[in-house]
This record gives sequence, structure tokens and C-alpha cells, in this order.
Amino acid sequence: MSVKDKYIYPAIFDFDEDGITVTFPDLPGCITCGDSQEEAFRNAKEVLELYMYGLEQDEEEIPEPSQINLIKTEDTQSIVLIDIWMIPVRDQMKNRCVKKTLTIPKWLNDIAMENKVNCSAILQSALKEYLGI
Repeated sequence: MSVKDKYIYPAIFDFDEDGITVTFPDLPGCITCGDSQEEAFRNAKEVLELYMYGLEQDEEEIPEPSQINLIKTEDTQSIVLIDIWMIPVRDQMKNRCVKKTLTIPKWLNDIAMENKVNCSAILQSALKEYLGI
């Protein structure tokens, strides 16, 4: 698997009365849409970032992008090159919050609520201290 920090893939913008559908010929299932060109472009970048992040995390082969002159389009379609920078994407995904379900005694929860304790912040702090981070 060849992981890169920057990827550029051709996307097909398919213009219709109800909006723009965006597909990536080299990436099956990587699809989005938008009501305007700006929204379609923004959504195309986001879906490509998430798709490539998923491939990297699953250690799947990263396909080579097609040459745009070899892609066949219809009259309602245009080819747009979408480029993404993966370093901030990886950082954002690494630092995203995850929901954890846990249990504490009711009496402890009552006291914490009375004192307006942020249990998430306390848990994070305690985990960092416990793990030596």
C-alpha cells in the first residue's frame, strides 16, 4: 500500500435539474452531491478525504487515478480534479471525540451534578494521568 500526503483524483460532476451528483471513476462507492457547484466541490473534497482515510486505515490498496483524457463523459457531465491534503485529515480523525458509555454509582453522579462537574473532562484528565501521558 502506498500512502501519500496529497491525493488528486478526477471526479465526474453530473449536472441535473435537482442538483449535481459527484462520482469518482477510480473509487467505487465514493459518491456525493450538492445543490450548487460550490457545495458539490466542497462535498467532493470531504467524501474523498473520508474515503482515502478509510482505505489507509484498512490498509487497502490505493488505486492510481485515471488520466482525465481517458475518461468518457456525457453532455451533462464535467471532469473536475479534486485534490486533498491528508495530514490535517489524519490529525482531525485522530483527535476526534468518541462517545463512551460508563457507569458510576448514583450517589457519585448526584454529587457531581450538584457541583456542575464535567465528567468527560475529569475522565480525560484521569486517563492521561493513569497512562502517564
